[in-house]
Amino acid sequence: MKSLSFDTTNALCGALFIGLGGFFVYQCLGLELGTAFRMGPGYFPLMLALVLSLLGIIILIQSTRVEGEPIGPVAWRGMLFILPAPIFFGLTVRGLGFVPSLFFTALIACFASQKMKPLTAIVLSIALTIFSVAVFSYALGLPFQRFGPWVRF
Repeated sequence: MKSLSFDTTNALCGALFIGLGGFFVYQCLGLELGTAFRMGPGYFPLMLALVLSLLGIIILIQSTRVEGEPIGPVAWRGMLFILPAPIFFGLTVRGLGFVPSLFFTALIACFASQKMKPLTAIVLSIALTIFSVAVFSYALGLPFQRFGPWVRF
């Protein structure tokens, strides 16, 4: 008889999806659900949580069928720069405004890669800022301040 072996990466991923889905299902049960034709505020989040749980179950079952690679080293540098970048943007967009906040957010995220050079990071951040202002401010006409009260010209 064949022993049961797991692909640890997929098993952890499936278990995480099931856990998160279960948590959000539990949280949605306190909201009014409604029906499929007259949805309440908890209906759509409940459906998304159920789909997440179902995907977790599928991934967990699949992890028993495929022999996977071991979990490699954790990319600490990436987490150290990528995770704080949107937090920085959220905390500074009202004070600095869209343009400076987006520039510094992109600059912070650029240094997640060890191969990124400072000049390349600055050029990339400027290009991303110009593109985002063109799309969100001019093309879509979203009403936000390009420069906030902290940096008045």
